[in-house]
Formats: sequence, structure tokens, C-alpha cells
Amino acid sequence: MTTTISPAPTDEELLAKYRPVFARIADGALARETSGRLALEEAGWLREAGFPAVRVPRELGGDGASLRQLYLLVVELAAAESNLPHALRVHLRFVEDRWRERHTERGREWLGRIGAGLVFGTAVSEREGSFRKPATTLRTVDGKLLLNGTKYYSTGALYGDYLTVAAQDDNGERVTAVVPADAPGVERIDDWAGFGQRASASGTTVLTNVELTGPEAVFPPPGGTAGHLAHFQLTHLATIAGIVRRATDDIAEFVRNRHRTYPVAKAAVAANDPLIQQVVGRTDAAAYALRATVLDAAAALDAAAELGYAFRTTPEAERTPEAAAEVAAAELKAELDAFRAQSVVLPLALQATTEIFEVGGASALDRKYQFDRHWRNVRTLASHNPLIYREQQLGDYVLNGTAPTFASPEGGSVITGGAPA
Repeated sequence: MTTTISPAPTDEELLAKYRPVFARIADGALARETSGRLALEEAGWLREAGFPAVRVPRELGGDGASLRQLYLLVVELAAAESNLPHALRVHLRFVEDRWRERHTERGREWLGRIGAGLVFGTAVSEREGSFRKPATTLRTVDGKLLLNGTKYYSTGALYGDYLTVAAQDDNGERVTAVVPADAPGVERIDDWAGFGQRASASGTTVLTNVELTGPEAVFPPPGGTAGHLAHFQLTHLATIAGIVRRATDDIAEFVRNRHRTYPVAKAAVAANDPLIQQVVGRTDAAAYALRATVLDAAAALDAAAELGYAFRTTPEAERTPEAAAEVAAAELKAELDAFRAQSVVLPLALQATTEIFEVGGASALDRKYQFDRHWRNVRTLASHNPLIYREQQLGDYVLNGTAPTFASPEGGSVITGGAPA
């Protein structure tokens, strides 16, 4: 099957399209944090603008953006409301999996649905079961495929039209089931108890005899390339970069409006105090560095994705060992670059969202500002895929040439060294 290659949008076109809706979302972020209201209405604005389909080819209803452009937009959305890119994290990954098979009938069908506005949440992680063996089951009963289980960390479940669910099938193999979020037997509960990312809808999903209506609703576990996991990580890192950008803007506005200062201050007005200027300047530089780091890693992921797609769509008889090695090297580089980015982004973001309190004393602690949400949100996102393991694997690779082993949180294969599927 041949596919039409649509012209790529420019950064300026994408920013012009989405910045107005991001600004509209940002206006209510503080009120939502204070009240605890989920950003469901705001997610609808994103859907109306077409953001969930930003990576979908233009001929199938999307923007045809590159991965670097996707993460450019994720940084800006996270600065407006960090819960929304977090809630869309698995949706963006599902889109990418379908993008990888856009030359197939199944890939184009699902991309077309996403281009028309479909959004996915997730129900993958559990508090039961064992690693890569979910307790959730997909069984054939009287000719029907029935899904049963309980999930937690169901990020974005309340925002999605469909849920991607990790389960064991009749053969004990791990599969991904895709079910309507409002199907009979699906219960989505907003009981996420984490101290950060409170509106990400990351709570419990209960599945009771949920019937799957067709074979197109069952996919093999996602994965197959190391870059699959880099995509998951970069969504978190781009979200963190946006949080630091928002924290910088918030604290700068606070200083501009601050009339009191310390008795030992270097100036009568806080905005003129060189020490306070230094703190704000350092935080602004951190926001810049985080964004640049994420986009550089995203460019490596773009290169790996394009090479991998070209390899997969080349007739099998024409695939050379050299081409396979080139894909493997690109995918390994993308994953290692994500590790490197994680090692830089997390400590710098945590430091920046702590240092913002140096500019305001007790006044900056007033709950009406909710400045603490920035640190809490960064800390919550940083707890995914603990950094200590990434740095160890990176060091082992640098010292000994040991390619990392990647185990997909979505249940894909354990991958060593980025060998192409």
C-alpha cells in the first residue's frame, strides 16, 4: 500500500494554531489546582483544535508534525496546564504506534479515527500481578472476548474515549485490548492519591466482563524498538520543561508585584534586587536549557522513527544487514539520549522549582499562589522510571559498551540495544 506524503508544517504554523487555546487553558490553571477540578472541558478545547492528532498525517486529518514539533507543543501545553500532556501521554504513544504502521490498512484506519477526534486513555498498571504478567485477563467465554481486572495509575482514563488495557489472553500471552471508555462493565474512578499531577486522572479502573466487539480491538503489546520507551520518557521530560517555564513566569510576576522585601535586601524594590534578579535569571535559564535538551533528544527520536519506518516498508528481500544496523544504532542513540536528557532535566527542574521560593520569603508560601504545585508536579513526574537506574545503565554503556535492556511499561518485549522489529 502506498501512502501520500503531505508537506510538513512549520513550527510557526503549529504555534500559531495552538498557542491561543493553550493561553485559554492557562487562564484557569490556578483555579483548577485550588478546587481540584479535572480539566475535562479544557481537554475538549484541545480536541476541537486538533491537538490529539498533531502527529497524524495531514491526509488523515492531522497536522503531520514531526516528533520534535510534538514535544515543542507539549512543552508549551505543560506550561499552561501540566496535567493535560500527562493525561495524553499514552494517547500520544498509541498514535505513534499507529504512525509506525501507517502503510497498513489497520494503521490508516486508526489514524483516521484519531484525526477525526478520537482520544485514548490507559489502564495498564496494576497493584496485583507480576512484572509483565498482568492479573487482568482477556478470555473467550461462550464465543465472546471478555476483559476482567482492576487497574491503577490509569492516567488519562477519564479524558479518553477509548482505553488501552494490558491483559493476558487465553494463551497466557500479554496483549493490549482497546475498549470504549464508557463500555458496559468499565468503571473509572478518580481516586489518584499522589501529591502531584492531581488532575491527571491516574486512579482506578475496574473492568467487569467488558466485551470486545472485534479482532481489531486486540493488539500485540506495543514496543519492538528501544525508541518506543524514549517516547514515553520524553513526554514526561517535555512536561517538566513546561512546568519550569510556568514556575519561572509565575515567580517573575510575583516579584514584579511585590512591594515588601527583606530588611537586609540589596534594594528597596524586590525587582531591583540583584540577588533576586539572579534567582529569577537562573530559573529562566533552567527553563531554556530543559526545553533545548528535550528538543535535541526528540530530534534523535525523529531520525530513528524515520529510519525504522523506511526499513519496515522496504521489501524484505531488499533489506540489507547494513540498513538494519543503521536502524539499530539510531534507535539505541534515541534511547540513550533520552537517558541523558532525563539525567539533566530532573535534577535541574527540581532545583529550579525549589529555588523559586528564595525570592519571596513567607509571602511566597501563601496558598493562593499554589507555587508548591510546581515542585510537587515535577517530583511526581520524576518518580516515573527512577533516574538511578537510567544513570547506571548509561554509565555501563559508556564504560563497557553494554547496551541497556529496555522493558516496556506497556508490556512490550524486553529489548536490548535497539534491534529493529
